[in-house]
Amino acid sequence: MDPVFTTDSAGSIPVDLVTEASWPQLTATPRLRAFADAMGFKPDAGSRLVLAAEDGAIERVVFGLGGGSDGLAVAALAASLPAGRYAIAALPDTYPMEWVTSGWLDGAYRFTAYRSAGAPPQLVLPEEIASDADREARAIRLLRDLVNTPAEEMGPSGLQAAVSNLAENTGATLEVTLGDALLTANYPMIHAVGRAAEDPPRLLELSWGKPTDPVLAIVGKGVAFDTGGLNIKTGDYMRLMKKDMGGAAHAIALAQLVMEAQLPVQLKLLVPAVENSVAGNAFRPGDVLKTRKGLNVEIDNTDAEGRLILCDAIARAEENQPDLMMDFATLTGAARVALGPDLAPFYTDNDSLAGTLEEGSTVSGDPVWRMPLWRPYKSMLSSSIADISNSGGRMAGSITAAVYLSQFVERPNNWMHFDIWAWREGRYGRPAGGAATGLRAVWAMLRARY
Repeated sequence: MDPVFTTDSAGSIPVDLVTEASWPQLTATPRLRAFADAMGFKPDAGSRLVLAAEDGAIERVVFGLGGGSDGLAVAALAASLPAGRYAIAALPDTYPMEWVTSGWLDGAYRFTAYRSAGAPPQLVLPEEIASDADREARAIRLLRDLVNTPAEEMGPSGLQAAVSNLAENTGATLEVTLGDALLTANYPMIHAVGRAAEDPPRLLELSWGKPTDPVLAIVGKGVAFDTGGLNIKTGDYMRLMKKDMGGAAHAIALAQLVMEAQLPVQLKLLVPAVENSVAGNAFRPGDVLKTRKGLNVEIDNTDAEGRLILCDAIARAEENQPDLMMDFATLTGAARVALGPDLAPFYTDNDSLAGTLEEGSTVSGDPVWRMPLWRPYKSMLSSSIADISNSGGRMAGSITAAVYLSQFVERPNNWMHFDIWAWREGRYGRPAGGAATGLRAVWAMLRARY
């Protein structure tokens, strides 16, 4: 079981989670109520009250959820508690236990590959939810560990090792198309973006499930590090580019959830894994490159590379005629400007699919937001010498990126695109680092669909 959870309640410390509405109705001892009044406690989001026993140990914890709309609010509590076992004693009817477990994991997680950390606080799980909570926790931990690992170790070969390990653990098969073999196999964009790096580009294609089941295709942008190419980024913008494989991390984590839960699907996981580096053989602004689909793309900006590798992977995924295809990518800064760090923007033509995802978002407490797939903006991607350009400029950057990708989708009614950040500043939990954005909402949708 994930180290932040346990089913053993022996010696656990009770925790009361209270909203503005439930706090007045909380059945509390006169001592707790008097202490809360003396401390001026109010159930605002993130407020905390720790009651000590006579021997100085923690006797009880009260934590405020405010209005109770933040599905990760408990992260702030888990991040601040010392090691020990904690059991939820009071929980408002309007705040699902699934939100509690997700928030606890989010705040108690630590990346320990390069420095040690003390034992985390453990949340006592009821037996009936322990299996599902643990499965989700391990997938999210995998995602965050992948994103947090520096590119020196998590290059294209590191991503291959992660997918290979997943295949071995689940009985899936993995096909790797490496280096110049990408040209022979007709993945020219993946090759072009990654050819300047010492760690060769590759396409990772994992397959699992019965051939009689509907095909679920999951595509993840695996840019292990993004210098921007010849349109090189400045230092501040390059600093976090180890996380530019965050889309791949989401795709890998979701694939793990699908296989471990034995969803009745035929899974196809595709990760184009590259490093966008600077060298004499790097692709250039003004180059015209052919895609797997046959469209010619004029390179306006080498820093718009994620959509280039995705278009080849999406074209490959479409050849399997998926019942549902979704791609995850840390694609544009414009998405962050529009929606900030927490909301996961998504695009689809399918209103029913969007509605199911939004229901999954409500159930999981994982916020997503539908963006307009406004195809008239394709004019921003026009080229005078090729079929399309890879960049539409600064205006509507997330939308034009989605419109670009849509040119490679054969059945748009079966497709969803997620333009995520895969990172979180120190607002929830600590420290800042890789984060799952939209994953829990998508997982809730897939459980409902399949």
